[in-house]
Amino acid sequence: MLQPHELRLASEILPFLRDPTTPIARDFIAQASLVRLPAGATIFAEGDECSAFAVLADGQVRVFKIGETGREITLYRFGRGESCILTTSCVLSQRNFPAIATVERDATAFIIDQATFRDWIDRYSPWRDYVFQLLSYRLATVMAIVDEIAFRRVDVRLAEFLLKHAQGDPPTISATHQQIATELGTSREVVSRILADFNDNGLIRSSRGQIIVRDSEGLRRYRGVAL
Repeated sequence: MLQPHELRLASEILPFLRDPTTPIARDFIAQASLVRLPAGATIFAEGDECSAFAVLADGQVRVFKIGETGREITLYRFGRGESCILTTSCVLSQRNFPAIATVERDATAFIIDQATFRDWIDRYSPWRDYVFQLLSYRLATVMAIVDEIAFRRVDVRLAEFLLKHAQGDPPTISATHQQIATELGTSREVVSRILADFNDNGLIRSSRGQIIVRDSEGLRRYRGVAL
């Protein structure tokens, strides 16, 4: 059973819980639990049974796949007020988890067991609306990733990544070539080759674990964005 301060936290991210006298709020108080998930923890490994559904109160979780060659691709991340659509799909279909979900930043989450989750889908329209909106939003995100990987050149996507993530003065990204490759869904060798070209053209200066953007306008022109 949730404590009053835990219900207040839940109602901040799930507005339909703000009235504690409603049936869904009473059930949430009685059946949900708040757990802490430390950074680095694996929530689900590929093939695990999806025995529960989680809504993050804070922190961040990354969901990704690893191919036969060992190459990783990030499917999506989710944070405060969000959940994992693959978990949702698995709970509804009673299939095993098809990817890997790990905690990137220390998180807390409200946990609901799978039987309760399915029961609430049937009985409570606010809960059903929340879940379906979540599915719709995240599916669009995943489709955008598929479009990026299938139809956009890696060099253009890499230029965009550098511009998006560079911070400070001078603009700097602290990441290895492998980490960037994982984010872009490509190989480290491809990223290293393109970064070498960027370096030769004076767009960046690359060193071990760090990339300094020297010519932001050049990168913008490279990826076809008007200044």
